[in-house]
Amino acid sequence: MEQHQQPFNPSRGIHAVGPASVSPATERLPFTIRRVDDSDALRKAVQIRHAAYARHVPEFARTLALPEDADYEQDCAVLLAESRLDGSPLGTVRIQTNMFQPLSIEESVVLPAWLQGRRLAEVTRLGVGEGRIGRVVKLALIKACFEYCERDAIDWAIVTGRAPIDRQYQQLLFEDVFDGGQMVPLRHVGNIPHRVMAFEIATGEARWREAAHPLLGFFRHTRHPDIDIGPVDPARGIAPRQFARMRQYNRLAELAA
Repeated sequence: MEQHQQPFNPSRGIHAVGPASVSPATERLPFTIRRVDDSDALRKAVQIRHAAYARHVPEFARTLALPEDADYEQDCAVLLAESRLDGSPLGTVRIQTNMFQPLSIEESVVLPAWLQGRRLAEVTRLGVGEGRIGRVVKLALIKACFEYCERDAIDWAIVTGRAPIDRQYQQLLFEDVFDGGQMVPLRHVGNIPHRVMAFEIATGEARWREAAHPLLGFFRHTRHPDIDIGPVDPARGIAPRQFARMRQYNRLAELAA
């Protein structure tokens, strides 16, 4: 059956789509989302990441002017949203799994027993540009993260949010990892207190459907060909030669600063 394709209309916003039995619509976005796999794309991701954090936590943002070691790790994937018009960076996020080593958050907290021994992914460094398009970019990046977790057989996605950003994750049906939604200082985000939350991937769609979540259509029943993270292959996380050269250059720049 031929699928209906429609361009994204910012005045319409995120639209709802019918139940899963209905053939999903295909919607084109004014930007693309892809996995970073070269030094130019990483430079763009760092640029938009730094700018986004500088608006809210400028002191911590100074540590994000250059790529981080985690950007090159085998168990990490950096996603980049770019304008289809001119290729400018619009948003980025990083996904780290615990396939080869503990999550970054585990430097600061001990995860509870119900997360121990599970396949986890921590979503970090989410940053988007300003304006209305930034909200759509953020939702599309979150959708890309869910798709990545599904393809990589992740049990639980872990996020951390400072107030009031934590409420956005709560609205997506993330649940508190620690009782009472306590704020915990985290080393990998400048010791800023964050709320730690988790989302069970396998039951996500059912819980969204039960809650009649307004984003169910966008996340599950709309095909977005502009979101293309490719096949999940852990070996892709190993830095190619140009990444290695860039990493060495950045470390020399830090020493010279």
